[in-house]
Amino acid sequence: MSAGGGTRAIVAALLANAGIAVAKFIGFLFTGASSMLAEAVHSVADTSNQGLLLLGGKRAKRAATSEHPFGYGRDRYFYSFVVALLLFTLGSVFALYEGIHKLETHEGLTDPIVAVGILVVAIALETYSFRTAIHESRPLKGGLSWWQFIRQSKQPELPVVLLEDFGALVGLVLALLGVGLSWITGNAVFDAFGTIAIGLLLGVIAIILIIEMKSLLIGEGATAPVLGKINAALQQDPVERVIHIRTQYIGPEELLVAAKIALTPRLAVEDVARAIDAAEARVREAVPEARPIYLEPDLDRSSTSVTG
Repeated sequence: MSAGGGTRAIVAALLANAGIAVAKFIGFLFTGASSMLAEAVHSVADTSNQGLLLLGGKRAKRAATSEHPFGYGRDRYFYSFVVALLLFTLGSVFALYEGIHKLETHEGLTDPIVAVGILVVAIALETYSFRTAIHESRPLKGGLSWWQFIRQSKQPELPVVLLEDFGALVGLVLALLGVGLSWITGNAVFDAFGTIAIGLLLGVIAIILIIEMKSLLIGEGATAPVLGKINAALQQDPVERVIHIRTQYIGPEELLVAAKIALTPRLAVEDVARAIDAAEARVREAVPEARPIYLEPDLDRSSTSVTG
């Protein structure tokens, strides 16, 4: 991942959400709109989330220790998982509570024009943040669709910011619709429905992020294209075949590779060592994130390889 690109997207989202949160709270104080309060809490959660992503990136850079010999790369997955939980609890659950409460109390709006103005400005700021995240993600996305990028990316920050910003934009539009319809009709039920819709939207996004970050935190292997590059790099003379291979990302930019390989028979010990060194170098050239590589020469006992 472009660490600078990911950081730029996070900082842009943090600044935008912090400003939006203040404006929304002011709007809620003037209007009493529950959708404004739900959106304000959502923006506070998003601002906290960006802070956590920056913290995770910093902690992941710590040097390896005897207790953690593979380093702390997975800290980025952990903090991204915490972000997903916060988005669900502070964003979705609170918005659902506020919406249901508004339906029960039927509280009207005051000064809805203030809420509409704030929401329009918030949409502009959130659009800037979202465009920044899209711009920084494109080099990593390549030919993948946006959904495939979110599902397959091993770097957690940009998918998290993309989904957060997308959810924030849609949430702002829902809040604008809720407040606008309540203002036009004089019926606060539209504000309540807008708030509930925001809660449901945030819940869906949070669940997607929780599932994806949990998978990365547990440990994912290389994708099929990356695995193909590794196998192709390994299977060059004197490596006759890859008997067995296992991969796992121990951080967004660090892939562990372990494999048993069949070498040309009757090689001298020195030639075996040179063959392994050469194979490791080829793999690192083909897949730069493949850093810890463990190759074990073994006897070829079958005619088919086992990869994964």
